[in-house]
Amino acid sequence: MNYDSLNILQWTEARLKYAHDVTLQEADANALHEALGQGVMMAVSDNWKRSKQARMQSRKAYYISAEYLIGRLVYANLYNMGILEEIRQLFAQRGVDLACLEEIEDAALGNGGLGRLAACFLDSAASTDIPLSGYGLRYRFGLFKQSFDPEGSQKENADDWAKFGDPWSYRRYNHTVRVQFADHTVLAVPYDVPVIGYGTANVGTLRLWQCEAEQELDFTAFNDQDYFRALTQKNRAEDITRVLYPNDSTWEGKRLRIKQQYVLSSASLQDMLRVYKGVHGPDLSRFADFYCVQLNDTHPAMSIPELIRLLMQEGLDFEGSFAIAQRTFCYTNHTVMGEALEKWDLELLRSVVPEIADIICRIDEKLRREHPGLWIVENNTVHMANLSIYVSSFINGVAEIHSQILKDDVFQNWYRVFPERFQNKTNGVTPRRWLGLCNPELTQLIKYRIGGDFLKDLDQLAKLKPMIDDDLARQFNAVKRQKKEQLCRLIAQREGIKLDPDFLFDVQVKRLHEYKRQLLNALSVVDIYFRLKEGSLPDFHPTVYLFGAKAAPGYARAKAVIRYINRIARMINNDPQMDGKLKVVFVQNYNCSYAEAIIPAADISQQISPAGTEASGTGNMKLMLNGAVTLGTLDGANVEIVREAGQENNYIFGNTVESLRSVRDSYNPRAIYDSNPRLRRAMDTLVDGTVPTDDAQRELYHALLDGTHWHRADHYFLLLDYESYLEAKLRANRDYAHRLAFGKKCLYNVASAGKFSSDRTIREYARDIWKIRPTQY
Repeated sequence: MNYDSLNILQWTEARLKYAHDVTLQEADANALHEALGQGVMMAVSDNWKRSKQARMQSRKAYYISAEYLIGRLVYANLYNMGILEEIRQLFAQRGVDLACLEEIEDAALGNGGLGRLAACFLDSAASTDIPLSGYGLRYRFGLFKQSFDPEGSQKENADDWAKFGDPWSYRRYNHTVRVQFADHTVLAVPYDVPVIGYGTANVGTLRLWQCEAEQELDFTAFNDQDYFRALTQKNRAEDITRVLYPNDSTWEGKRLRIKQQYVLSSASLQDMLRVYKGVHGPDLSRFADFYCVQLNDTHPAMSIPELIRLLMQEGLDFEGSFAIAQRTFCYTNHTVMGEALEKWDLELLRSVVPEIADIICRIDEKLRREHPGLWIVENNTVHMANLSIYVSSFINGVAEIHSQILKDDVFQNWYRVFPERFQNKTNGVTPRRWLGLCNPELTQLIKYRIGGDFLKDLDQLAKLKPMIDDDLARQFNAVKRQKKEQLCRLIAQREGIKLDPDFLFDVQVKRLHEYKRQLLNALSVVDIYFRLKEGSLPDFHPTVYLFGAKAAPGYARAKAVIRYINRIARMINNDPQMDGKLKVVFVQNYNCSYAEAIIPAADISQQISPAGTEASGTGNMKLMLNGAVTLGTLDGANVEIVREAGQENNYIFGNTVESLRSVRDSYNPRAIYDSNPRLRRAMDTLVDGTVPTDDAQRELYHALLDGTHWHRADHYFLLLDYESYLEAKLRANRDYAHRLAFGKKCLYNVASAGKFSSDRTIREYARDIWKIRPTQY
């Protein structure tokens, strides 16, 4: 490995001179980022090339995902190269603070956990020498930038993440492929991003496809002064990869989403076939011997019929092509909720990709013939999860409880027929970014105690357990306060809100969705506020309740929850009686970089979805690793977190999957509302004007109590779990006052986090699903 920091500095200075006409000291953050990125790309290029060559002949895996939430790469890449501090010092010697690069935008090519998991997996594969490459889409605009208007409403602005250039990818135009739709053809142009392994010379590859037109300008139309028609083909092509998850509430929006998924699938498979033929020759019958393809949820499920189409185009028959496809693909499911399982109208699909629709129908006919009672196309609707299960070697969930629910409930008919295909692979997070990089203070404390570089073997954290005493808790608490001070400065700068680092930091940061139950948290905060005002809540430790989340632009109810939380925050923060007692903050534009500041400062990690709804979660793992206790239900990976760290070191509440199933049909939320005056008082703030009220908040209120035409009342059991939740929340608050005892709880979570390294997850995929081994360099 041994990257030369001085060479990188000299390349950076040279790039600044000829490309930007400035010195190192004169460069702004964007110019410096671009030049340093180019210097790093030059430094890793030889290792990158050797890594590709080393795995050329062997069996390898490909991860196809619609999202990669890779965040800001500059610090993570330097960290994995082992030269971050050296580069920081070299720049400081020349009067430049590397912290200026914190102004650089995240590459937000993902929406949440699905995309962040994909990024963690690539990091872990590179760091463990496992031959895995990624395929995705290079969206022109990533996940929107979020701000709040004076009413507290979410506002979305385009995320032009590459407006100052993208130094972390190479355009590989020579590997461009054509992708054909029913009404036009586009070029898919690859951009390669290096995935730099930690503690190894291995460099993996993430290849992102960008759509471009075959003919950018219709010169005849332009010459006729029909400027709109002159650019029609260019716009139609570029629209496909213009925005991550375009609004699909209309027919045209759905067509665009299908085009995105087909480009991802077709371009990636064409690329694999090109490489395969270059290495192994034209005999495609052995394709599945050398390539395994992991489908990250169903967004890339069109890869299945597309591979069959491409193989048939090469001369294989349908049955032979089907057999190869079934050996090639594996499918990761990320949801247990039926409404989230992707489905497409068959005629809609046929209007965009007619050959794919025909092949799906042939697959469906084969399935029905071989296994009566199972189907892929039903009522003219294509069920992409069913397609993915049938034409895959393995299907896995992402936490033990999730995988069991898939077998027992969601896919029980499939499990009866194909039990050998179902596995569990509990998610993980990369400890390099989510401990080493974002929390160097805690990393150093752990290294001082247990020695060695545990960031490549997170199981070593267990060595901390016999060392947990008052002295270590005191040191841990000092680190936690330091991280809080850093976060307080950042929030003051970005949000204009002053926080006290001696407060308890109770944190819920994740995508805004009803099942994640941010509204449950908010209602309890209102309840606590009223009780503090009337003096009926003794022994309450001063607390900041911190939220971070984005709601999908078309998700009106989720946006109403954001507005409500911002309004109660304004009410509480402007109340002089709450000074020194209570604060509420909803940070704007929560993203990967904001998470890197918030997670190490958190004392309590709220993971409060109803049991049986969250597939796994990874935020829960990041918070655990940084020493937060979990306030949560027995849902997703919380079950395994509590098993590893002990229920006595976390705060578990609420109904289980089994108890929810038993009360589902008889549940009456209005009876709970009528019988609990404190809850009723909190809920009434949605409608009574205590905070500014609007129709969307009234709709939330009635959805909880009366239901809607598509969901029963309180579909996610907020009221049912409310008292149990509030009791656990206040118990955690009281326990926090005993600082050393609480610090020990946090330390037991840190020491028990070894299982939740994505290195462990990726090794299990390699061993049990992909059947591949680390590449020797």
